[in-house]
Amino acid sequence: MSGEHTLKAVRGSFIDVTRTVDNPEEIASAQRFIEDGLLLIKQGKVEWFGEWEDGKHQIPDTIRVRDYRGKLIVPGFVDTHIHYPQSEMMGAYGEQLLEWLNKHTFPTERRYEDLEYAREMSAFFIKQLLRNGTTTALVFGTVHPQSVDALFEAASHINMRMIAGKVMMDRNAPDYLLDTAESSYHQSKELIERWHKNGRLLYAITPRFAPTSSPEQMAMAKRLKEEYPDTWVHTHLCENKDEIAWVKELYPEHDGYLDVYHQYGLTGKKLCLCSLRPSRRKEWDRLSETKSSIAFCPTSNLYLGSGLFNLKKAWQKKVKVGMGTDIGAGTTFNMLQTLNEAYKVLQLQGYRLSAYEAFYLATLGGAKSLGLDDLIGNFLPGKEADFVVMEPHRHSATTAAL
Repeated sequence: MSGEHTLKAVRGSFIDVTRTVDNPEEIASAQRFIEDGLLLIKQGKVEWFGEWEDGKHQIPDTIRVRDYRGKLIVPGFVDTHIHYPQSEMMGAYGEQLLEWLNKHTFPTERRYEDLEYAREMSAFFIKQLLRNGTTTALVFGTVHPQSVDALFEAASHINMRMIAGKVMMDRNAPDYLLDTAESSYHQSKELIERWHKNGRLLYAITPRFAPTSSPEQMAMAKRLKEEYPDTWVHTHLCENKDEIAWVKELYPEHDGYLDVYHQYGLTGKKLCLCSLRPSRRKEWDRLSETKSSIAFCPTSNLYLGSGLFNLKKAWQKKVKVGMGTDIGAGTTFNMLQTLNEAYKVLQLQGYRLSAYEAFYLATLGGAKSLGLDDLIGNFLPGKEADFVVMEPHRHSATTAAL
């Protein structure tokens, strides 16, 4: 809920995390719960936030208070890695990553060359995000520029914050999905000029992953990043042992998988990688040094049998982490269910994910991982008023837990 130009007043129970942290032990002290709170919104941004009794005198008589008492109001969830063109293929027979791409993903993505189909699925996708409480997402399109046009059009109609990009892919995929180094550069450039910073929309340079981009195309991705340094970069890293070995064959001159992206100038604070396990200590160190971030995608990691993400290591190395649903290898749009699976993944490693930490990763931590924590993630004055209203009474078990 943002982008409105008159004063709005919202009353209810609020919970957020007031500051970003460097270790999970700090989160509990930064968590804030106001049982009877007031949120004042002006021109889509937080004007004032605090206790109802402290702020009610600021409400003009002409303003109707939106009363959500009995409900829980939280910052909108942030999904740091998701493929909108794979929405209709969730649950496709679970194979290993590379087989799954060729058998299920690529044929599905072919349909997005049809602009009307892309528009239909964009509307469906955004509806699914919002009904599950996600108000910001970093999104893969397909190789077709119209797939990104359709998504940004749909997001712009409701003033939703969205980061997305056209897939760059010029090898090791079916001919019907390949672009070229040159065409990917020009098409991406046109999309950047048309959509980046258009309202709340942002662009991500999106090589699918190193195996499907030639060195020439990676050089074009580097050129785009140099020409548009305030864009994001979105790709994959070290999800599967076979994938890691394949990258070593394709890029033998590079010192590991991450080094491919680094040498082409793509690492940095606006790089977000869907990554299961950086394969060596130096890759963890480089992620930290460059302030790059990782999307933790537990349901897809489990569904494809890729393994268990080491969140403890990420905290130790001070690598930023956000949560990703990774639809369609991921099996749910629901961030709470994604956190449920994250808890199990981490429990298997002897790491206990607290409710505080889980909530942080889905809100302010996710915003930080995308470099958006100055805009979204909590209810501090001046931030965008992106929030969702949860109705726990609809789920008796959830109510009891709360």
